[in-house]
Amino acid sequence: MKALLIFPLVLSLFSCNSQQKSSTNAVETVFQSVNIIPMDKERVIENQDVVVRDGRIIALGNSGKVAFGKDAFIINGKGKYLIPGLAEMHAHVPPVDDIEPMKNVLLLFAVNGITTIRGMLGHPRHLELRSKIQSGEILGPHFYTSGPSFNGNSVKSPEAAEAMVVEQKNAGYDFFKLHPGLSKENFAAIEKKAKELHMRFAGHVSYDVGVWRAIDAGYASIDHLDGFVECLVPGVENIKEQDRGLFGLFIAKKADTAKIPALMKALHDHAIWVVPTQALAERWFTPLKTAEAFSKDPEMIYMNEKTLNNWINNKNGLTKSAGYDSASVIALIKLRRKLIYECQKNNVGILSGSDAPQVFDVPGFSLHQELKYMVDAGLTPFEALTTSTVNVASYFNLADAGTIKTGNLSDLVLLNGNPLTDISQTTNIEGVMLGKKWLAKEFIDTTLKQLQGKIIQ
Repeated sequence: MKALLIFPLVLSLFSCNSQQKSSTNAVETVFQSVNIIPMDKERVIENQDVVVRDGRIIALGNSGKVAFGKDAFIINGKGKYLIPGLAEMHAHVPPVDDIEPMKNVLLLFAVNGITTIRGMLGHPRHLELRSKIQSGEILGPHFYTSGPSFNGNSVKSPEAAEAMVVEQKNAGYDFFKLHPGLSKENFAAIEKKAKELHMRFAGHVSYDVGVWRAIDAGYASIDHLDGFVECLVPGVENIKEQDRGLFGLFIAKKADTAKIPALMKALHDHAIWVVPTQALAERWFTPLKTAEAFSKDPEMIYMNEKTLNNWINNKNGLTKSAGYDSASVIALIKLRRKLIYECQKNNVGILSGSDAPQVFDVPGFSLHQELKYMVDAGLTPFEALTTSTVNVASYFNLADAGTIKTGNLSDLVLLNGNPLTDISQTTNIEGVMLGKKWLAKEFIDTTLKQLQGKIIQ
């Protein structure tokens, strides 16, 4: 059996050819003597060998008892923890014509252990990007992409709505993204045509549509808890949209929490997935930390200066707006935490998503913050991890993902600490296995240095 060695896999940041040349050319990769967190239930299986070949886990078992080839690439996992790859289910890849900024964002996700992303604001070049990821030409997470959003500006009539559904279906997008501003009639046209074509739609809940209608329509996911707070406020129909604030920001203090069980029952009975994006509220809305303080957080070094300045101005503009009240915002964040906890308690499916890049949500980093916010809301670390692994596999109907077992995809993250006892250990990354590619610590550190100042929104 080969001696324990760790060969750093130094991949070129931009060149597929140099990535191939710098690989070990090993047929198999073995995580040796590692502690597995399989995510099938809350447990740690200690001192295991995990053998990977061609993007699949082909064997695992007690260390020293699992056969593998003499030329296998060995990763010393002693004292470390292996978890399934994580997912960012409300991601944004720059909707621009230049593919280079897209590649930068993908890399930042990947080196942070995010092996799957769901892009929530599509662009025609995202279809090309998805294809190049699948072929291995571009290094990045598995990429599910919406088309350009359906909103009050892009959809002016039921006929236009139907035409847009057909166009995006034929183009090959994975699902439809809904933004605010849709009328009842235009939403109904989107729903009808999408169901005819067996396409899913997800995202925001428009003011005229409301959360009850959205639930009845069978959203693939409702993101941001959009419409949740509003439906708990008595007499909300008499409050103008602008007076409610984003996600009920200005009216949370008026919410009647006795209405929550009815909301949870409807979400559960209609099998609606929920992507809270709690990081957005905890960071953008909060009065407890200023924009200037957020701008000095360590991960902000990866953001383009113009983007970061826009974030500072965005948060400052919000906190200075006429309807902003610190007490109301604190009440909103507290209520959102309760809603996340009630979703978990009532078996409403939760998916991890942070809306990165968005105001002070840096791609990759903010997903780990989102997991921490879920624990702050009352979920256990295991339950929080489930939202980013097992639940994501269920959402996409993938029988070979989300857990660590023989036959599953080899999307894996090697950690230096146990996230079941401390969720912040998901940031303590030693390496990432993205299908056939091992991203060693040396590559991660080099990539992070090269990405400083390059990420745009």
